[in-house]
Amino acid sequence: MEVVIANNTHIKYAEIICETIQESAKVRGTGIAERTPEYITKKISSGNAVIAIHKNEFAGFCYIEVWSDTNFVVNSGLIVHPNFRNQGLAKEIKKKILEHSKATYPKAKIFGITTGLAVMKINYELGYQPVTFSELTNDEDFWNGCRTCKNFDILTRTERKMCLCTGMLYDPNHEKNIKQHKYDSKVLSRLKRIKQALFLKKNKE
Repeated sequence: MEVVIANNTHIKYAEIICETIQESAKVRGTGIAERTPEYITKKISSGNAVIAIHKNEFAGFCYIEVWSDTNFVVNSGLIVHPNFRNQGLAKEIKKKILEHSKATYPKAKIFGITTGLAVMKINYELGYQPVTFSELTNDEDFWNGCRTCKNFDILTRTERKMCLCTGMLYDPNHEKNIKQHKYDSKVLSRLKRIKQALFLKKNKE
């Protein structure tokens, strides 16, 4: 398995990357902002992406977005093809994209938003901390990117204070990004259920 910085030789995988993201959203029943092959191609050609390849077969992907004059960087679009799941590949991709982000944008705060508990666990183990949305970029273009997510109305209704996603931040200015407490999946699972119950109730009213 190769987990590498994407380059122009990987543009041929743009279509399947988008298809895999869309299919994952359907299966999970959660919101994922859609991306076009053209958008993915741009990320690959600019060197702002990581791709996993096994014997010329697409296995996984993640890309970098830059906001607020490089003060914030997002590791977004993490996806692993169904044929390669449950092998620890997602963590390898996240680790590679974090290292690439730190090397390319050493002063930037790195963050992501996700509904997936598995991704939250990976982020936590890599040094990310859960934060409120107010601690993330206020760049309008970033939040407009959530418009294709089916939960965008929740984000709008709460005046961008919260959504079903959880924000997680890696701050390079901290001396340590190592956690003092053991990761507790039960706590985040409970938080996710509370959010879902709250917003689903609002939708029915």
